[in-house]
Amino acid sequence: MFPPAAPRHLVQFNPKKALHAFTDVLVLGGGIAGLRAALAVSPGQRVVVISKEKVEISNSAWAQGGIAGVLSPEDSFQDHVNDTLIAGDGLCDEAVVKMVVEEAPHQISDLIQMGVQFDHHNGHLALTTEGGHRHARIVHALGDATGHEVMRGMIARARSAPNIEIKERTFTLDLLTHESRCVGVLVATSRGERLAIWAKATILASGGAARIYRETTNSSVATGDGMAAAYRAGALLRDMEFMQFHPTLLYVAGSSRSLISEALRGEGAFLRDKDGTRFMVGEDPREERATRDIVARAIMRAMARTRHSCVYLDLSHLNSEKVRSRFPAIGRACAEFGLDLTKDLIPVRPGAHYTIGGVNTDLQGRTSLAGLYAAGEVSSTGLHGANRLASNSLIEGLVFGKICGDAAGWEAANQPDTFQVPPISDEARRETGPELDLQDILNSLRSLMGRTAGIERDGTEMAESLEQLRFWCSYVLRREFNQQDGWELSNLLTISSLMLGSAKVREESRGTHFRRDFPKRDDFHWRKRVTCKPGGNICANA
Repeated sequence: MFPPAAPRHLVQFNPKKALHAFTDVLVLGGGIAGLRAALAVSPGQRVVVISKEKVEISNSAWAQGGIAGVLSPEDSFQDHVNDTLIAGDGLCDEAVVKMVVEEAPHQISDLIQMGVQFDHHNGHLALTTEGGHRHARIVHALGDATGHEVMRGMIARARSAPNIEIKERTFTLDLLTHESRCVGVLVATSRGERLAIWAKATILASGGAARIYRETTNSSVATGDGMAAAYRAGALLRDMEFMQFHPTLLYVAGSSRSLISEALRGEGAFLRDKDGTRFMVGEDPREERATRDIVARAIMRAMARTRHSCVYLDLSHLNSEKVRSRFPAIGRACAEFGLDLTKDLIPVRPGAHYTIGGVNTDLQGRTSLAGLYAAGEVSSTGLHGANRLASNSLIEGLVFGKICGDAAGWEAANQPDTFQVPPISDEARRETGPELDLQDILNSLRSLMGRTAGIERDGTEMAESLEQLRFWCSYVLRREFNQQDGWELSNLLTISSLMLGSAKVREESRGTHFRRDFPKRDDFHWRKRVTCKPGGNICANA
């Protein structure tokens, strides 16, 4: 069983002792998917948005590259669909891909109407190319700070909407369920209070879990809280073995691992090993513009071959003025360490970037738990398959955010305004013991996941790691913590177990999941999804 049996809720609570709030639609997450969902709900309905930190702090705000959409006559919906399917390595849901691709231009237009200022060239939207895209179809803003500008516009619109309330620095503890239906959430406020928010419909948009790994592009908020809460509540999770590793993080000892956008390679940057060799030339016909899974594995092989801790991005052959204007934020990040993006070799290596798996949804964003919808990185919609195409994440959050907002608003509108608090209670006895060094456990977890659930995997090593995870879970998950680092550790242990368990089940290599003991893609046996069912049952389904 992955993970071992654990209490239903992170903390004990009794509705008679908790504070209460009521809303029509509840949105858990203040990133691009969550705010798009909130803005889609009818102005006549009350929406509460829960943000773990200040709403400006999210993975969405950190996005550099841009948003993919067919916006030029040289491009076509079918080409964008085909590029997505190729990147997804045989596991994309084609109906979902087609829907998202065709809706993308409308969502980009909506952002412009919200006041988002995308970059322009000669009076038209400036479009660029990234790995896996056959046409220039990526819109961007502020050069390499697209997420920041998009979230600025959406946050301003959400804050001006009289029906939307944003609760910041509020931690989602658990989804509340009654009679197999999600009826709200239990949160911890910044003042340390327990607040039960009861909702007619709930949208999960809480992001991914890449903080499981030490080498990651993600902000500190990406600890899988929503995924873990949905799993404890009985929702089905899917595709958890697929974690996308971004090929290029700035690698400077002692620094945070800053993302170096895919767009640099899209604009023509070369990858070189420590000896100056362009190793991607022999790896893939697309060379540096190959998809992320291929480039990340090639970098790891180059590092192993040269016995060096990183490889290097080279932009010295490109127009320096264009590089500076196109990538100002990346240029500043490099300059902090005395590196000139236009001249110097920039040290990079892969890091965990995007959680492809998540809470299983249908085309309307509905999960397997009634009353609960999911959008964005927390979900598994089928768009990305086994490997996400660059710049398809923000557009997925926009498209499914709107779908979920529309659907949840409709569901809430068809329920009465009167609401009786259901008889939910969790007074389960929880074990106590000596104080735990939570940071030590977290460091050990991240080290273990990097070794055995990273870019390359092996069945024997994963089996040993699962036993180690069982042991950690056996004494951590049964405890109750009163602080955020304890709740986050519990969630990360839960999600790590599901990821590693799913990776152990899939005995092939596909997309971001590469097994040394099963190095080939096997469509006959494995063109299917691995699901994580309530109770710890991980299995493959056609």
